[in-house]
Amino acid sequence: MSLPRHAQTGPVAEAAVLEGLPPVRAVSATEVAARISGGPRLVVLDDDPTGTQTVADVPVLTSWTVEDLRWALRQDSAAFFVLTNTRSLSPEDAAARNREVVRALHAASEAEGADYVLASRSDSTLRGHFPLETDVLARELTELGAKAADGVVLVPAYIEAGRLTIGSRHWMRTPDGLLPVGESEFARDATFGYRSSALPEWVEEKTDGRVPAEEVMRITLDDLRVGGPAHTARLLSALRGGRTAVVDAVCDDDLRVLALALAEAEENGTRLLYRVGPSFVRARAGQAGRAPLTPAELRRSRSQARHGLIAVGSHVSLTTRQLGRLRERGGIIEYELDMALLLDEERCEAHLAEVAAAAADALDSADAVIRTSRTLVAGADADESLAISRRVSAALVETVRRVTARRLPAFVVAKGGITSSDTATHGLRIRRAWARGTLLPGIVSLWEAVDGPAAGIPYIVFAGNVGGPDALADAIDLLRSA
Repeated sequence: MSLPRHAQTGPVAEAAVLEGLPPVRAVSATEVAARISGGPRLVVLDDDPTGTQTVADVPVLTSWTVEDLRWALRQDSAAFFVLTNTRSLSPEDAAARNREVVRALHAASEAEGADYVLASRSDSTLRGHFPLETDVLARELTELGAKAADGVVLVPAYIEAGRLTIGSRHWMRTPDGLLPVGESEFARDATFGYRSSALPEWVEEKTDGRVPAEEVMRITLDDLRVGGPAHTARLLSALRGGRTAVVDAVCDDDLRVLALALAEAEENGTRLLYRVGPSFVRARAGQAGRAPLTPAELRRSRSQARHGLIAVGSHVSLTTRQLGRLRERGGIIEYELDMALLLDEERCEAHLAEVAAAAADALDSADAVIRTSRTLVAGADADESLAISRRVSAALVETVRRVTARRLPAFVVAKGGITSSDTATHGLRIRRAWARGTLLPGIVSLWEAVDGPAAGIPYIVFAGNVGGPDALADAIDLLRSA
């Protein structure tokens, strides 16, 4: 479908967008796993923790000391995640953190004799520090003596959540059809907003014209499905000088074709960086989609407590609807962290103490929900808005820490990307964990902590912008049934 630049179309019937596409080229996860066996490890630098939502039995680090990274490299897994949480940081801090992780990873890989390729995992609705993060990674690798990156491969598709790329245009599934992401609420993000839905134009927009849209390589569904892995590998091998390529994907098979092509191009000496959504990781790691975890599997790791703790920080409208459905089903007691009090230096501490004590006591009789005010407070500019988000998130996580210090819940659910990251790192003090699978197909990840006070307690990473209206309530019902 050809649309003029920045055209406002509204939702389009999905059948109309998919009409006329070439037939899917079937590729199994087993084929990819065999192709990448013995090859470089896929190291995913995740700008919030929700990128684990499509994989199972993959290590996760929230710390990146050399020893932590050596531990991850020693695990029997084709990939692992390093939770950088950079989407919540300023550009300067995000750049510094990426440099720090890559330096430690370089030292760890040399100590273990293990090669790796880097994926910068970010939001499937195109929010995050791009091109800053891939620029920093490319420079840092070069300074450490690695071959300069020939290309940056942009693959934002997230199949389960309905974020699809067709004709180099990125779409998101809605109840009314497929909506160009540039027309979504996510494109109006106070910090990471944008206008373009066509990925080459989005790259031009985000690079302030440094990379013109016409210079972006477009790898289409015709390339993947008709040309196949060898043809696509030849295209990727033609990348030079850090050129950006954008890739279509409608299903996992498309991404598995890409994974085979990437393996061939890299084996032939092409050095690539990836900027990707969640579904790419599963395909590139040679994993197939797995059924959600069963109540019996949850029961094996569940604590002896009867009720769980649910921390809700995301402000997107979908999260608010999901919280409303959970409220309708009952079995919860809610506590609100008031934005005005959180931003008041004199009253913040007393407010946190009051909410934490009440929520801990409530765990005797119900699941406790701690949520921030549903009205988002924005700053005068992007930096101030980000600073407010960080302060509110820190208050929510501190409340979780105080609750769990008084009483360990049966499970912990964190709703929202920044919320999930900070809850894991600061609220539950998780350093090393395994992403064991999902509660709902491909959208809600369950972590099993290896260390810290949360060891043995299911920790649920639930992005703010995924699932239907009943997804949160369904996840809680599953946890209650275990």
